[in-house]
Amino acid sequence: MAANKPKGQNSLALHKVIMVGSGGVGKSALTLQFMYDEFVEDYEPTKADSYRKKVVLDGEEVQIDILDTAGQEDYAAIRDNYFRSGEGFLCVFSITEMESFAATADFREQILRVKEDENVPFLLVGNKSDLEDKRQV
Repeated sequence: MAANKPKGQNSLALHKVIMVGSGGVGKSALTLQFMYDEFVEDYEPTKADSYRKKVVLDGEEVQIDILDTAGQEDYAAIRDNYFRSGEGFLCVFSITEMESFAATADFREQILRVKEDENVPFLLVGNKSDLEDKRQV
């Protein structure tokens, strides 16, 4: 990922990662787990939340900016703006919902249309593996 470096000699490189996926698949739960090492069971639909964390990437301290987007179709119109700003994408689906897996292809298509780059980093994440007895994917 090419980093955006803010002005100033001591500024850390900033990498923008966008979380995408259908509503209720666990994008926020994964984000909060990464940010705070804490699992959140309560589901509240997200409009868009942004988180920033310092991490070591390839031996260098950088900042990761994670945008946790809304999965609901009501927010589809504003997704293009989010997609334009992202350097990499985590596309989350629930292993308990075949529809959420099928929707990942649509998210990939939308991202490719906006980014106009076949090589944009795109990671597919199957979530809710603790619900193996309800697995559909």
